[in-house]
Amino acid sequence: MTSATPAPPTAPPATPAPRPAPAGTSLAATGRSLWRRARWYLLTVVLALLAAVVLAAANGERRYPPLDPRSYDATGSHAVVALLQRQGLKVDLTTDPTARPATADTLVLPEPDLLTPEQLAAVAAARHGRLVLVSPGPAALSALAPGVRLSDENGGAPYARVRSTDPGCSLPEAVRAGSAHVGGLLYTAGSRGEGCYPRGHGYPVVTVPTGRDTDVVVLGSSAFLTNELLKKDGNAALGLGLLGARPHVAWHLPDYTVPVAEGGRKSFQDYIPEGWTWAGYQLAVAVVLAALWRARRLGPVVGENLPVVVRASETTEGRARLYRRAKARGRAADVLRRAAAHRIAPALGVPPVAGAPDPTALCAAVADRLPERSAGDVRALLYGPPPTDDAALLRLADDLDALERQVRKP
Repeated sequence: MTSATPAPPTAPPATPAPRPAPAGTSLAATGRSLWRRARWYLLTVVLALLAAVVLAAANGERRYPPLDPRSYDATGSHAVVALLQRQGLKVDLTTDPTARPATADTLVLPEPDLLTPEQLAAVAAARHGRLVLVSPGPAALSALAPGVRLSDENGGAPYARVRSTDPGCSLPEAVRAGSAHVGGLLYTAGSRGEGCYPRGHGYPVVTVPTGRDTDVVVLGSSAFLTNELLKKDGNAALGLGLLGARPHVAWHLPDYTVPVAEGGRKSFQDYIPEGWTWAGYQLAVAVVLAALWRARRLGPVVGENLPVVVRASETTEGRARLYRRAKARGRAADVLRRAAAHRIAPALGVPPVAGAPDPTALCAAVADRLPERSAGDVRALLYGPPPTDDAALLRLADDLDALERQVRKP
């Protein structure tokens, strides 16, 4: 008897070596990704800067303020100065009204409110032959034009739109010029002065004698002296008459870098309380912080399956609310009637024509099925006028439901 050779023991199945864990994907922005995102914005900024430099170089000619006698722009006054010189007058430009040439008989102050109180006193003491003030405020009026005040101090309108106006006075310069484009600030003439071109409760042109051969001319606006309007109406004649009454003219060039003198004209910001200004700064900071907060990146976009199953009742209720909000009773009634007709027609064997049952055939079939209803009543119910209010719409819905039940179960 032979003995069986024992089978060698089977080796246990080899356990697969564990796979190395995948390296985590970093969502942190790298320098390369930041460059890819920002390069187009940087290119746009560079192009905008280059365009600004080119435009600045192209428009590099010197710019002058309004009513500057050196300016050829629409708001400049080179044209009236050229006319004065053509008439033989000498026009000198000065930056210091207190150091005018001795030969100057007329001094033009386009911005008298920019002068300091000392300068105003010096101008008043210089005894000019004629002093022309353009849009002066209370401080300049008090120092240089005695008796003249802004019209709002007497309850009138302080400002009027520039438009063509008749003189309405006996001033020789205004009578010769006729109608002219005047307006701007309005003034009262006082007891010694004379106002021209009346506008409401004030005058945009006032003359006041200050001595035997001296006077002051107050202009509410310089529009009729500008290059744009000088050629219209009697603007040129009025400008030559007021500025050319003496053989020499000194035209003051204001320094717009100095603050307005105390008591002069105020800007819109002067009427805003200081607390409101700081509140505006705080609001601006809050807006910037909110923009930075909302503009920060929230990571990559994650796809998510949205619910798409909506119950039919929710759709019906939603559409009904829209109809109710829009007060579309006629539209809602048409929907109800069309749906009722489409459900009744198959029960009566009325075939559809062009997607809808024929109204005449449907009404006749309903009348045959329901002897108590006439074809006219059925037509009025299914194809009648729209309801006039919500109660009528509810009654129509109930009547259509009752008609459908009667047709299906006569």
